[in-house]
Amino acid sequence: MSREILLLVDALSREKSVDKEVVFESLELALASATKKRFADEADVRVEIDRNTGEYESFRRWEVMDDETFETPDLHIKLEEAQKRKADIQVGEFIEEPLESIDFGRIGAQAAKQVIFQKIRDAEREQVLSDFMDRKEHLVSGTVKRLERGNALIEFGKIEALLPRDQMIPKENMRVGDRVKAHLLRVDRGARGPQVILSRTSNELLVKLFELEVPEIEEKLLEIVSAARDPGSRAKIAVQSHDPRIDPIGTCVGMRGSRVQGVTNELAGERVDIILWSEDPATYVINALAPAEVRSIVVDEDRHSMDVVVEEENLAQAIGRGGQNVRLASELTGWELNIMTVEQSSEKHNEEFSKTRTVFMERLDVDEEVADILVQEGFNTLEEVAYVPLEEMLEIESFDEATVNELRSRARNALLNAAIANEEIVEHGIEDLLKLEGMDEQTARTLAGKGVATQEQLADLDADELVELSGMDSERANALIMTARAPWFA
Repeated sequence: MSREILLLVDALSREKSVDKEVVFESLELALASATKKRFADEADVRVEIDRNTGEYESFRRWEVMDDETFETPDLHIKLEEAQKRKADIQVGEFIEEPLESIDFGRIGAQAAKQVIFQKIRDAEREQVLSDFMDRKEHLVSGTVKRLERGNALIEFGKIEALLPRDQMIPKENMRVGDRVKAHLLRVDRGARGPQVILSRTSNELLVKLFELEVPEIEEKLLEIVSAARDPGSRAKIAVQSHDPRIDPIGTCVGMRGSRVQGVTNELAGERVDIILWSEDPATYVINALAPAEVRSIVVDEDRHSMDVVVEEENLAQAIGRGGQNVRLASELTGWELNIMTVEQSSEKHNEEFSKTRTVFMERLDVDEEVADILVQEGFNTLEEVAYVPLEEMLEIESFDEATVNELRSRARNALLNAAIANEEIVEHGIEDLLKLEGMDEQTARTLAGKGVATQEQLADLDADELVELSGMDSERANALIMTARAPWFA
């Protein structure tokens, strides 16, 4: 009988092109499944086949558990009981008892076959998928095999992949037999084996389609730096050339638009704007907002945002229908873009000018004329007045050296006083906040430093605000806020 097992394993391994170990494991499962049927109650059975001789042994086993996790005596044994049999055994290990092995020839052959073949099918699928993943082919071209609850099952080669409804291009109607291209989004590994998930809405699909149409990209003469999509409607890609002789935009467009049209046809008519990438962020943003004409740009490095000023007649074009153009440009460049007219820009500038001037007049104790000069020379904060190199401030024609030194001294004193006042607020806040269950000193200091210095102020926040201020997870934020609000319900 042991020889029969070795011959069976060898034959199945050759026929199905899978590792012998997979067949051995499948056979062990089949024998264990058949052995379990001897017991009226639940039983955990393990069968072990000797890989060299084909001989096999059967064991019934119980998992060792502590008193709290112990569930059923059919499958589990308490640690105290287990240690009577084996002194050094630990929770999570198994106590085993040998069983009389079932006759291999008497087990349900059909049941055994099903277990074995299912295991082999899983191994074959895993092997095919592994080979495919090793080739790093993330662009998939296949056929719609069937449609289920709005999702499509795509067959390519020996692999069947899932294209979920939310990864399809909106309003795209697929039918069985249609040829489609998609991007390999991920592989989900569940109880029923690995499932390949595809996407037709990802930016990566757009990039891969251009790589197919434009050989210069594969040859590394051109590079797609970034991409942004509103699937099925409009997209933008930013390209740069690594060869000065190649026009990146013209090359991607192709003769009479043939290359970009090939991509558009594959993406259900999605219009693609091809943008010239630039190292200069402002130039890059201007290119990304095309075809709208930009009059000026104000860059805020700290907030990673830009105020983009356009003429009134260009405003609608710059924003795009439903905000599409500015949204895609923002995603493409990675900058937050605020589109405004010349008039709106002027109003914002005047408002900021007035606000900064007021701060300088109050905190530096200077008149309006001195404050105006500071703002006009580009100073926006007390820190800049206090710590900008002395020689830069001395270049201001309206100020002599004595005035400059006095302004720097006042700015530093104002900052020091503010820091002391803030520290007092923080210390006070810690005392109040630390009374709350679940609060720690570091979190209390962080919150107090950001103006949340009392239990009442914490109670007024919502969970999202607290997460943003402190960086804690939403579950803890909710718990702290409910603790702070306890007096409301008393």
